[in-house]
Amino acid sequence: MKSDIEIAQAATMQPITQIAAKLGLSADDIIPYGKYKAKIPCALAKKGNAKGKLILVTAISPTPAGEGKTTTSVGLADALNAMGKKTMLCLREPSLGPVFGVKGGAAGGGYAQVVPMEDINLHFTGDLHAIGTANNLLAAMIDNHIQQGNALNIDPRRIVWKRCMDMNDRQLRFIVDGLGGKVNGTPREDGFDITVASEIMAIFCLATSLKDLKERLGKIVCAYTYDGKPVTASDIKAAGAMAALLKDAIDPNLVQTLENNPAIIHGGPFANIAHGCNSVMATQAGLNLADYVVTEAGFGADLGAEKFLDIKCRYAGIAPSAVVLVATVRALKSHGGVAKPDLNQPNPDAVRKGIENLGRHIDNIKEQFGLPVCVAINAFPADTAEEQAVVDAYCREKGVPVALSEVFAKGGEGGKALAQTVLDIMDENAKIHYTYELEQPLTEKIEAVAKNIYRADGVDYSPAAQKTLAELTELGYGNLPVCIAKTQYSFSDNAKLLAAPTGFRMNVREVRLSAGAGFVVVICGNIMTMPGLPKKPAAENIDVTDEGVITGLF
Repeated sequence: MKSDIEIAQAATMQPITQIAAKLGLSADDIIPYGKYKAKIPCALAKKGNAKGKLILVTAISPTPAGEGKTTTSVGLADALNAMGKKTMLCLREPSLGPVFGVKGGAAGGGYAQVVPMEDINLHFTGDLHAIGTANNLLAAMIDNHIQQGNALNIDPRRIVWKRCMDMNDRQLRFIVDGLGGKVNGTPREDGFDITVASEIMAIFCLATSLKDLKERLGKIVCAYTYDGKPVTASDIKAAGAMAALLKDAIDPNLVQTLENNPAIIHGGPFANIAHGCNSVMATQAGLNLADYVVTEAGFGADLGAEKFLDIKCRYAGIAPSAVVLVATVRALKSHGGVAKPDLNQPNPDAVRKGIENLGRHIDNIKEQFGLPVCVAINAFPADTAEEQAVVDAYCREKGVPVALSEVFAKGGEGGKALAQTVLDIMDENAKIHYTYELEQPLTEKIEAVAKNIYRADGVDYSPAAQKTLAELTELGYGNLPVCIAKTQYSFSDNAKLLAAPTGFRMNVREVRLSAGAGFVVVICGNIMTMPGLPKKPAAENIDVTDEGVITGLF
């Protein structure tokens, strides 16, 4: 079979004006970025009554076997369009770091992809570069303020704003800068996060307008004074310039699927670090322009879906009418203890063992959040009928509909059974049962997620985390939602505890305030906000021919 990039490069794309026309938009309504990409103006995205119905695609806990959440999302949107349902796909923008690291491309797979795939996976429309530049402008202005006399009395030891770049570079996690004498700044400890972990990205994805974006940027707490008072981006007088850098980026990006259906790709926070879903502006645009919107939340449902529901939906005032939980036989065998080289071997017993992971995610969506859910079995060629039957029987025992998804091999046609299942379970009046109330203390909110979603016995806090939580509460930030940063591979903070572990406690190492985004980041275990490259990075396989054709990108 052809590789993903070969399939994408062989596709016949339609001019973006034709894609816009399917949404009732004229050529004058959009801002073209070449022939096959365009921006939908922020103001236009907000017009309308948001009558569309929202479908959330999430998944079991990730494994090296892969789950295919994005592929399923693309195929489901294509299937709904093929069935005559006016449907918009809303996805996150891929981060460059993972593209060159472990994952490779992140625009779907097989015959369920968004295109132009190379552009989307690389520089796209420059949104992530703008976010990184805005982040680093604030960093530069903080250090310059200190250099120019420090009128705000900032304590250089309590600058909490890091620089960022959109690349996996572990060497930059902890650095010392400002060396070389007085003219080069004040020497201090510093560090880099990956761009998608920056608070700017979180703000970008939760902002509801350019005005709201600027107000949120101004609220960023970037440092503390010698007497412990917070210093904001507004105090540094950086918010206006940062908003100016993001003025064009805030407009959602319009592209298309292989089947020439409209797709918005906008914003890309990691779900194991940030809140893991595309921008509110993109979702609003979809709900205004289409009857159905298919969107995804990053990594497993314990991370992406929990934050999508407890943070994004709460702030945006939206709720999904249906949830799709993606699983693969291969991934369930991985949770059952099968090593990656052996995953193609039939092993129904391993599926039965690993299926507890699927069961816990089902219970969370159905019982904890109170939402209608179905399971999509993302088909792989090596799957056996017996193994798929194990999943089918298990789901039916739990009272959850299940459908086989063959979108990777067949595109939208292979997703019609799933699409019909989604339509059958859809509840237009669905309401989210949030995991916690905002009025609860921060520690209670953290423990609610740990106990009710992860099934932990409790939470242990480092002395530094305890101190920060107390300080944030005293400063008036105690009513914010919590955003848990932890490994994506397990319900726990230990990546080796697969399936549905019990008898563990969550370990909170660090707490960070994201006042502009409107949540408190709770860092558990050894999760890093700047990833590193693996032993054999995907970058080694990526190249470009003399004719300018990119190869090796997944």
